[in-house]
Amino acid sequence: MKSVLLILFTFFSLISCLNAQVSKQDLKNPGFGNDTVIVAAKVLKNDTIPVIQLPEVSVYAWSLFDSRRDSRKIERLIYHVKKVYPYAKLAGIKLREYEDMLQAAPNDRERRRIMKKAEEEINEQFGAELRDLTFTQGKILIKLIDRETKETSFTLLKEMRGGVTAFFYQGFARIWGYNLKTKYDPQGEDELIETIIFMIETGRL
Repeated sequence: MKSVLLILFTFFSLISCLNAQVSKQDLKNPGFGNDTVIVAAKVLKNDTIPVIQLPEVSVYAWSLFDSRRDSRKIERLIYHVKKVYPYAKLAGIKLREYEDMLQAAPNDRERRRIMKKAEEEINEQFGAELRDLTFTQGKILIKLIDRETKETSFTLLKEMRGGVTAFFYQGFARIWGYNLKTKYDPQGEDELIETIIFMIETGRL
């Protein structure tokens, strides 16, 4: 299965974060200081009430755990996510590079050559690290692939390597306890992983 993850890593994409900003504009009319800020307002009876749009704030919290055993499980999950998340992000960059090359390829032969070259580059640069992933880390990586691309690993393989190859790797993966059709569920069973990723992206982990 480690070789499967290595091939999958060639194709996966990433999604970037969105940052909200609040803009300011100085009022430079005579009689006002340079620190004056123009804002919208609403008149309610005899009062003028400022209307200010605040940036979006994400609120999160850890669950309370009943035992030290549960706490250790969360600590291990944080470790695993931090281990594989950089690969998911980097895979997205590589996917965009290869997608552009594949779209520009004049024929299937050239596309196969590009895919072979991409696989060799990934194997040379990251092969040893990916082969060292644990079973749990591999399962999380498959989930994060779906998170970053909005497509399962099986779908991506089918689109880029054909249905027969995707079917073969899915069957091989199932033998080792993986499922390339796994969907990422940030509002359900993967809610804790989503919180961990948010904390990583915001520098809290």
